[in-house]
Amino acid sequence: MELGRRRVLRMGGALTAGVGLAGVTGCSGSAGTAADGGAVGEKDKGRITIWSWQGPAAELKALTPEFSRKFPGIEVTVEDIGNPAIWDKITTGLAGGGQGLADVLHIGVDYLPGYVEKFPGGLADLAPLGATAHKDAFAPGLWQTVSPDNKRVNALPWEANSAGFYYRADLFEKAGIDADALQTWDDTVEAGKQLKAKTGAFLLGIDKPASQADAANFFQMLLQLQGTFYFDLAGRITLDSPEAVKAMTLIKTLNDADLVSDLAGGWNALMSSLKQGTSAVLPWPTWFGGIIEEQVPDEGGKWKVRLPPAVRRGGSNAATVNSTHLAVAGSSKHQAAAWSFIEFALTRPASQVQIYRGKGIAPALMTAYEDAVFHEPSTFFSGQKKGEVFLAALKAPQPAFNYTADYARALKLVTDAQSKVLLKGADPARVLKDAADQLAQQTGRKVVR
Repeated sequence: MELGRRRVLRMGGALTAGVGLAGVTGCSGSAGTAADGGAVGEKDKGRITIWSWQGPAAELKALTPEFSRKFPGIEVTVEDIGNPAIWDKITTGLAGGGQGLADVLHIGVDYLPGYVEKFPGGLADLAPLGATAHKDAFAPGLWQTVSPDNKRVNALPWEANSAGFYYRADLFEKAGIDADALQTWDDTVEAGKQLKAKTGAFLLGIDKPASQADAANFFQMLLQLQGTFYFDLAGRITLDSPEAVKAMTLIKTLNDADLVSDLAGGWNALMSSLKQGTSAVLPWPTWFGGIIEEQVPDEGGKWKVRLPPAVRRGGSNAATVNSTHLAVAGSSKHQAAAWSFIEFALTRPASQVQIYRGKGIAPALMTAYEDAVFHEPSTFFSGQKKGEVFLAALKAPQPAFNYTADYARALKLVTDAQSKVLLKGADPARVLKDAADQLAQQTGRKVVR
């Protein structure tokens, strides 16, 4: 599993600047004609290019022989653009009116709303091509992510990662703690004190000085477990909501109790901590299980996984914390053929099972989970059926989260606020209010209070 595709990335400069597209529109109701009269091609004929990165690109390429047998008239080229290089390349193409863009674009959830907001028509509307037929096929909350108005469809969901709680079962056993009995994060704080006293291990790690952009992953997960985010669905700012203050206060409580190791340095520090066994818990999404197996292969049987404790007693322990999607460029002359490939890759269970077997990419497509591969015991994870753990989360009712075009700005302010709490003991409510007010000044968005 390559690391870059799952890192939280910032918006490119051209996207943040809000440069509009000229003359690029979505499709009309005809499968052969766009709204501006331009041809979108035939569904079974054309030459299409796909942009993705590393592992996902390899898996899309592996699907092309079978796709070509079904659609011999469509020639497919998959290009590994790299991550984060792909974001600048897509942004530049959209800012240039779609010039030079591939037909199919692999887009992360943190970029999709920004592209839609800043470049109207830059991505084709997939609804006229047949996307709405798959409205109920994906994990809860994801359809609203790709179709906020429930009319236009900007992309189709591919990957869905749920919040996870990977833990060293041997350390919990040594400390006499039943990890499965932890219902809330408040329970977990108390367990962490006992665990550290008995084993010397920290409960978890955070990049305290925010040396990397994704330093707020844990805070963001705590928000999403409460069904909230940095913005509401109307795009209003919710950085200092009661849920946000609760999440940041929990982080302060953990830190004040000396249960948080410092992962200054970001990913490299995290990998070092994993290998050294510094922390007993890694509160990371679905995909991180493969990283653990790769980095510490000799620790098989010492690890287990469960869904994270709820933030509030009786609250949810399920959250889809990130996802990726396939979209069609509005400038593509072969939109119908591009859609044929997306439909083949993302709505066909066999395709998603093949991708999961190849790179462990967790599908958003719910029918894919009927395959036995998601129900096999994991030797590394103490015989647990890891796929079933996360399937339970995907089945749970969940809201959509609105990243907006200002996610990067919000993320920077949040990580700065978190660093003030962790390094200077600042009051969570105060720093979050300041962050919300600053974001309002920067963006013109309204703060919900």
